[in-house]
Amino acid sequence: MHTVVVVMGVSGSGKTTVAALIAERLGVPLAEADEFHPPANIAKMSAGTPLTDDDRWPWLDAITAWMAERGHQGGGVVTCSALKRTYRDLLRQATDDVWFVHLDGPREVLADRMSHRSGHFMPTSLLDSQLADLEPLTDDERGVRLDIRSAPDELAGAALAAEERS
Repeated sequence: MHTVVVVMGVSGSGKTTVAALIAERLGVPLAEADEFHPPANIAKMSAGTPLTDDDRWPWLDAITAWMAERGHQGGGVVTCSALKRTYRDLLRQATDDVWFVHLDGPREVLADRMSHRSGHFMPTSLLDSQLADLEPLTDDERGVRLDIRSAPDELAGAALAAEERS
């Protein structure tokens, strides 16, 4: 089995940027969770309506399938909000070697980042619903929790160093 890294956190935490750096350093494929959403989910979020668990399960199943394939084919990195422990429990079923990188930070920083990005369907108005759903990575879950106020390059380095120590 090969390691599959899940870069998790709410919208605006820098998942895509940090995940790309980690994937580049590891020399493995990168998957963006947004690409796994069905059109109905994208439409719902674009309209400012939070997703329900029922909306998320098929999306999480698709991500889990990608992870299972990568676990047998050299590893990979995927972004995924993975807001709840139950979601992470499902993702962990993909392969024996799943490592989470939880990008966490203050609401003000997240909202500022979201308000300055262009071309993304997720409106800033959904940040509070994501924060309300967020169950931070816990000590009994394989992974590391990092403060998003560090530079992306530092975050990628810290994630890889923590994974090596685990």
